[in-house]
Amino acid sequence: MIEHLEQMMEISATRMENNTSSCFLMERKTHVKVNRKEVMLAKLRKSCSCTPQKLKTFFMDFFPVLRWLPKYKCKEYIWGDVMSGLVIGIILVPQAIAYSLLAGLKPIYSLYTSFFANIIYFLMGTSRHVSVGIFSLISLLVGQVVDRELLLAGFDLNDDAPAASGDVPLQNDNLKWLMTSRGKVLMGIFRLGFVSMYLSESVLDGFATGASLTILTAQVKYLIGIKIPRSQGHGMLVITWINIFRNISQANLCDVITSTICIVVLVTAKELGDRYKHKLKFPLPTELVVIVVATLVSHYGKLNEVYASSVSGAIPTGFIPPKVPEFNLMLRVALDALPLAIVSFVFTVSLSEMFAKKYAYTIRANQEMFAVGFCNIIPSFFHSFATSAALAKTLVKTSTGCQTQISGVISAMVVLLVLLFLAPLFYSLQKCVLACIIIVSLRGALRKFRDVPARYHVNKVDTLVWVVTMSASALISTEIGLLVGIVFSMLCIIFRTQRPRTALLGQIQDTTFYEDDLEYENLSTVPKVKIFRFEAPLYYANRNYFLKSLYRLTNLDPNVEAARRKKYEKKEKQHLKKGNHRTANGLGIRETTLQLVPKQIDFQALVVDCSSISFLDTTGVNTLKEILKDYKNLNISVLLACCNPSVIDSLKRGGYFGKDFGCMQEMLFYSIHNAVLFAKDQKLPADCSV
Repeated sequence: MIEHLEQMMEISATRMENNTSSCFLMERKTHVKVNRKEVMLAKLRKSCSCTPQKLKTFFMDFFPVLRWLPKYKCKEYIWGDVMSGLVIGIILVPQAIAYSLLAGLKPIYSLYTSFFANIIYFLMGTSRHVSVGIFSLISLLVGQVVDRELLLAGFDLNDDAPAASGDVPLQNDNLKWLMTSRGKVLMGIFRLGFVSMYLSESVLDGFATGASLTILTAQVKYLIGIKIPRSQGHGMLVITWINIFRNISQANLCDVITSTICIVVLVTAKELGDRYKHKLKFPLPTELVVIVVATLVSHYGKLNEVYASSVSGAIPTGFIPPKVPEFNLMLRVALDALPLAIVSFVFTVSLSEMFAKKYAYTIRANQEMFAVGFCNIIPSFFHSFATSAALAKTLVKTSTGCQTQISGVISAMVVLLVLLFLAPLFYSLQKCVLACIIIVSLRGALRKFRDVPARYHVNKVDTLVWVVTMSASALISTEIGLLVGIVFSMLCIIFRTQRPRTALLGQIQDTTFYEDDLEYENLSTVPKVKIFRFEAPLYYANRNYFLKSLYRLTNLDPNVEAARRKKYEKKEKQHLKKGNHRTANGLGIRETTLQLVPKQIDFQALVVDCSSISFLDTTGVNTLKEILKDYKNLNISVLLACCNPSVIDSLKRGGYFGKDFGCMQEMLFYSIHNAVLFAKDQKLPADCSV
């Protein structure tokens, strides 16, 4: 009796301790919840608060120049920055005038663009070496919109000098650059810098090459001095070449001779510069020399008056008063602004990251969005057009000793000197000379055709993406070509995950490693074990391909085999009910039983190599559960090997290992060899309810 009372007292004491601990745990959980709530509120207050320190950090981040300029090492950096700034400024002037042909605007607007872009990027950019300003591809996209606006305004594109009437569509284009920049700024605010990841190298190279063909085609009429309308819409390249051949008899002999001489000089100088660049301290200013000489020859030879050679015309000095764009035209240009925003941002970030990696510093992609965006917002009120980073000028910048964006300020000062004093001197400059400068600058993009065999050898799918993007950009239009390239690239990725490589593996002799028996020789087949590899994520889109490949390589469809067995079992029962000990095939019961075991089933375990399966969705988990159940009905074990933590977590949540994960150790292995050893030792598949 006493012992019984002692036991009762112990039980009650234990219950009291449990209740006390339960209350303590409940209080602790409540305390934790309160703490989490307080932490979230504290973070919210901190993020919404406005303190002097936060304002200082905001301005320092928004204007990176405030961080690096006070630390500027004048004695170490100033010479390289001044030299590179002068060289880029000298290159910018002829390029700005030349690219005005692509944009269909007056040369003065290109100079405005170059000036403002360098100043604003100096204040807001995070790259030390990138040269931001006019870019051939961007100028081409700008020119297509200008031509469209001229047509809508009732002007005839047969006019060889549309820049004279370029002020008509300029308000629309200023609004377009404003829309472009707003898009970039919004992308920066919402941290959408990752968008650039979806433009692969093949897409960008194909787009640049296709656009280069379009640029080349647009300049041919200036090379030979014929007057043909600038084609609009899809198929511009083909239509332009048809018009060129129709009007080839009207070619201006003076322009043809001038173009031939200029191209020979420019190409020769470029080739010599590339060959001896290690001996040259800075690149030869060939474009500037050609422009100066050509202008002098045209002026004193009176080529415009005597031979009717087309010239640049009057270029005003100073700055035009700022003007607000017409916002009622916003919807009209919004669609045109999208490809401009994407292309300019992607090229700028790509170049920034490339040179940051080369010179061991970091850039901020979202801040680059802000920088390039404001390089378009502010200049849009001063009759400038869209800007972007340019590879050729950036390479020149680094090769001439650039250390910081101080070089951009020096380049802007050179452009400012031309804007204020020297611009009228280029009145007699022939347009064919500008066209030659543009065409020779396309050498790098056109040389991509030589890389096609090497690209094909490395990756056939990437080569196909390049060809499709290039063809669409050249033959349809640049904007549609970029869209086609992005969509086709994504479709290729989807297709490659839908129909990935699959293989049965064999063991490398005297090792614990397993490889594809079709790719390697002298591999040993593991008796009674099939090892299947699937080289892609397993999700809803490739589920059927996974099952078909598995059944084909193992030469066994468990569903078909199970149906066949049920059919024979049904017939056997019917004959037994009739008292006939012979089956429908004339065989005895034992013979029938032997026949029910198919000869093609030469394995008792299936090992699935999951090393290439990066993730599983719900359909993928259900597919693995399905094959586990189907093969179990045939007394075949299914073992998973080399699963990553994400896949294991999906399998656990999907109930693949049962309710309490009791069979997990018998179904999941960290290597193929461990799974094979386990399969050799076992006799029957693990009995786990899924």
